[in-house]
Amino acid sequence: MNNKANSHVLYRMAESPSGLDAHAADAPAPQSAKRFSSHHLSAEWQEDVACVFGRDPAARTRFEVLTTYPGVHAILIHRLSHRLWRRGFLYAARLLSFLSRLWSNIDIHPGATIGRRFFIDHGAGVVIGETAEIGDDVTLYHGVTLGGTSWSKGRRHPTLGNGVLVGAGAKILGPITLGDNVRVGANSVVVKDVPSNSTVVGIPGKVVQSRQGLAMNPRGIDLDHHRIPDVVSQTLVSMMERIEVLENRLHATKLSESDRLYTYHEALEMCEAAKARFD
Repeated sequence: MNNKANSHVLYRMAESPSGLDAHAADAPAPQSAKRFSSHHLSAEWQEDVACVFGRDPAARTRFEVLTTYPGVHAILIHRLSHRLWRRGFLYAARLLSFLSRLWSNIDIHPGATIGRRFFIDHGAGVVIGETAEIGDDVTLYHGVTLGGTSWSKGRRHPTLGNGVLVGAGAKILGPITLGDNVRVGANSVVVKDVPSNSTVVGIPGKVVQSRQGLAMNPRGIDLDHHRIPDVVSQTLVSMMERIEVLENRLHATKLSESDRLYTYHEALEMCEAAKARFD
């Protein structure tokens, strides 16, 4: 059977309402599998390609995106492998995911649930675990890990809300939840829940800015991940201001003590002078 026929068989398996892998009888699909199951595969593929033009100014044509963007290759193949996974074709799904990893250098477990218009920019080194759940309009940069922190087979990977942006090299670990429109700074390590409309940076990640009420990008996608507060610089400035206040207080105290000492010496000299006159 040629490659075209193989692709057609996989597509039909993914779109078919049933079908079981020989080893899948007692291995149910993740509970979150139904979250985005109402969208047709071809419609999701079209959205995944179209969304690139709103988030990467370097994108010029659909042909270029389809042939040269590894992040797009990874998500298109994942849409197919995820459907195979949900329908019980577990080995076929894992094999397709493995081939995608070899091709794109992006490792997405077929069990991961990913929403619409998902984009991985550059893509190299991205890892998304089995029980991860990702909302709509999410953007990841290279080197991002959505990893687990437990040996249990239950939920052990992060959940990302809609409109989340994760900077290059960031690690989001464990069964935590990031709310809608959260921004994660590059190389941050997030191990706790993050509320919606927040910016988190650092190791471990800490919320440094609330974006509640701020004007969002008219297109609904906020790529201004460079506009992140410099926490170290702000802390140093605050410390310098505090030191200056303390130094001023110390200087004022020394002046007061100097005045008192001068008065004492002056009085002592006057007493000695008086004593000399009497003698």
